[in-house]
Amino acid sequence: MKSERFSWLSADIAIAAVAVLVIAMHFGLRIAGLPADLPLFVGLLLGGVPIVVALSGKALRLEFSSDLLAGLSIVTAVILHEYLAGILVVLMLSGGQALEAFAVRRASSALLALSKRMPAVAHRKEDGTLRDIPLEEVRIGELLVVLPHEICPVDGVVIEGHSSMDESYLTGEPYVLSKSVGSLVLSGAINAEGALTIRAEKAVADSRYAKIMEVMRESEQRRPKLRRLGDQLGAFYTPVAVGIALAAWAMSADPMRFLAVLVVATPCPLLIAIPVAIIGSISLAAKRGIIIKDPAVLENIATCHTAIFDKTGTLTYGEPHVTEILTAAPFSRDDVLATVASLERYSRHPLSAPLVRAAIEAGLALRDASEVSERAGEGLRGGIEGRRVEVTSRKKCLAQMPETAPQLPEMAGGLECVILIDGRYAAMIRFRDEPRAEGQAFIRHLYPNHGFHRILLVSGDRESEVRYLAAKVGITDVHASQSPEQKLALVREETARDGTVFMGDGINDAPALTAATVGIAFGQASDVTAEAAGAVVLDSSLQRVDEILHIGRRMRRIALESAVGGMVLSLVGMMLAAAGMLPPVAGALAQELIDVLAVINALRASLTPKVLTDY
Repeated sequence: MKSERFSWLSADIAIAAVAVLVIAMHFGLRIAGLPADLPLFVGLLLGGVPIVVALSGKALRLEFSSDLLAGLSIVTAVILHEYLAGILVVLMLSGGQALEAFAVRRASSALLALSKRMPAVAHRKEDGTLRDIPLEEVRIGELLVVLPHEICPVDGVVIEGHSSMDESYLTGEPYVLSKSVGSLVLSGAINAEGALTIRAEKAVADSRYAKIMEVMRESEQRRPKLRRLGDQLGAFYTPVAVGIALAAWAMSADPMRFLAVLVVATPCPLLIAIPVAIIGSISLAAKRGIIIKDPAVLENIATCHTAIFDKTGTLTYGEPHVTEILTAAPFSRDDVLATVASLERYSRHPLSAPLVRAAIEAGLALRDASEVSERAGEGLRGGIEGRRVEVTSRKKCLAQMPETAPQLPEMAGGLECVILIDGRYAAMIRFRDEPRAEGQAFIRHLYPNHGFHRILLVSGDRESEVRYLAAKVGITDVHASQSPEQKLALVREETARDGTVFMGDGINDAPALTAATVGIAFGQASDVTAEAAGAVVLDSSLQRVDEILHIGRRMRRIALESAVGGMVLSLVGMMLAAAGMLPPVAGALAQELIDVLAVINALRASLTPKVLTDY
């Protein structure tokens, strides 16, 4: 798909280059007093025929887009032997399409980024030796070895070895997690310096990474089909222009007037001015630390009325920290923290890193763990220096040990975990991932200033923490404990109702970013997330999101001014051509003047305005 895009881009550039060359040759021959139409005829043959063939398919499908007028002009110019007028139209059309193609990106690059990360083979352990097998031949229960710095091929459990893995591509959390016997590993995670022997717990097709690829592929196939701004205007402009041209021909019985009207009507303000405004806005966004990967973002963000936020790293700083360690006698704070942190080194949970960080900052020595287990719904368990340690939730603690109810502190906002040591309640540890300082003001201004009707908070985190954040920033529509598949379904449902803007920062957000009308990725943690999104905010700032909203709205306004203004001038020119006052070549030159005025206005989109935020 990517090569297809570049082949079309190369074709547009080649056609535009041919048009420029033959026009120069034509005028050179005319100045020399020689026959000058042959280069134009060759140019129309090489450049005009491919364009007309492509546009004929649209006409057969009754798709009357803005570039159809250009095709009619080329055909009519050839029939009437007005080759110069025809080649000028070829230049305007191919140049505009090439210009826009420079800014176009397709979602298939996200799938390409995903597929490139997975290994082609796995190392099966057989009788003490390793045998490389194709990834698709891995079976549940087989023993595999993940070598240092390799990507884990399947979901599994460590049965031998000690290492750490970077799972940020899968979780969105920038943590490196220790792995030892009993630890779960996820496909797509990057192993560190130690070799691990794992037992495959899922088939390759059912592993976490494959599931994300599956929903990404499905999401891309079902990506909303958005009509571009030029086509929306062209749907009205094209029939009007053709009607005027036919009326001029019928009233004058002169087919040259039909051509003259079509040449003047060639919608280059749509074909060129709009892409210029888009590219200028992309340039402006880049200066602000915003990478616009899909031009449709700028065209459609102003029409979106539903904002959907992921939590971690978007509305929060993505850095939860320990706020309280409430211990029960006879356990001490340092003993509990050192013990729990020693176990949490082997966990993938987002709260593991802040616990380990708190222990290191306190100068506590971490110890080796054994028999580590972290099954879904069972919490984290393991042995530390002969003691059985369990990290669980308040609900599970009360279900297992109701007698601990009087010892547990009252519920509080944020996250918490309960620590059990040798079957006794030892401590309650509380955490906070603070909302961004500008979060509440940003959310509050979206309703009146940008026309958003609904704002949702969607997160894979626990409900207590999600609701705590929602209350802080002023969001009432909350969806917690959402898997990537659930996020995708929710975004699709919302997008079916109205235009959506989804903001997230983890690879688990990639399907939802693709399915939304506009997907905005925060930071640079995942190339896959960046490819799935239409825009990437490099410094993870809500202010930059506000700037995208303003740049998009400003781009749309300038593009409409350029396009509609150019169309109005073209209508005046069409009336003059219909009255016989503008012959085809003069009409083409008049259209070029209109193009220049439209493009000059469109170039304003690249200039930095005095104000780009309003909260």
